[in-house]
Amino acid sequence: MWSIPSYLLAGMAVYGGIGWLLDRWLDVSAFFPIGTVLGLILAGYLAYRKFSR
Repeated sequence: MWSIPSYLLAGMAVYGGIGWLLDRWLDVSAFFPIGTVLGLILAGYLAYRKFSR
């Protein structure tokens, strides 16, 4: 029951964290939102692939 929300939150956290680190390193403020949205999309795709069988 908690698997799909866990996938989505973990994807947002991991890719959002990578985006935040890139923001800090490159002194740009666009990578955090891009990473968060990309993480949500990729995690949604992975959850769909895993649980649609």
